[in-house]
Amino acid sequence: MTLDGRAALITGGARMGEAVATTLAALGADVALVYRASSEPAERAAAAVRARGRRAHTLRADLADPLDCSATVNEVAAIFGRLDVVVNMASHYQPTLFDQLDAAQWDRQMAVDLRAAFLVSQAAVPHLRAAGGGRIINLTDWIAASGRPRYLGYLPYYVAKAGVKALTEALALELAADRILVNAVAPGPIVPPPGMSAEEFAAVEQATPLGRWGGEAEIAKAIAFLCESDFVTGETIRVDGGRHVK
Repeated sequence: MTLDGRAALITGGARMGEAVATTLAALGADVALVYRASSEPAERAAAAVRARGRRAHTLRADLADPLDCSATVNEVAAIFGRLDVVVNMASHYQPTLFDQLDAAQWDRQMAVDLRAAFLVSQAAVPHLRAAGGGRIINLTDWIAASGRPRYLGYLPYYVAKAGVKALTEALALELAADRILVNAVAPGPIVPPPGMSAEEFAAVEQATPLGRWGGEAEIAKAIAFLCESDFVTGETIRVDGGRHVK
């Protein structure tokens, strides 16, 4: 599928959204960006999209709220007059020790990382069908995609991201007849989290077979590939510098 003249919706993505948005815009797509807490990254990405001659729209939503999921999708489709691509990047990433977990924390993780990906996709399907097909791309995690946990303190995050992989596969089967291709990208060491020490940074490099952090552009390249491919669906691509083979 060529992206020229198409419309894309990106949820979340405060850390990688700008790279994804500008890559899609460079390929000809108009781009909407959804944020929850901070508008600055979304507005910066929107400016970069407009600088490439494409339309951009930003809107605030709490995707833990099912009503916000559907309203967001419908607003974007109304503004652009169509919807062709959905990139579900919204995620809640915060470590919590097992003995400190409670039901509210569990529910929040599932609502943002897993349920929102389903609800946004579900709301988008009628618009994608009206466009003659489309793409849904979910963001999971290289560890979840590898099928076994590696770090303590991320139980609900791991379970939610493993669920995203399963959701991707099931949606791909459900929507194949509509020419809606559904895939996932599983980032590894792409961008260091805030507060990471120099020692931790170096340890990640050492543990990565390619010996470095990837950078946001690598995620954008993978998403662009999945948008343009007409014969890949139900797949999860690990963009992790080979972490899963070490």
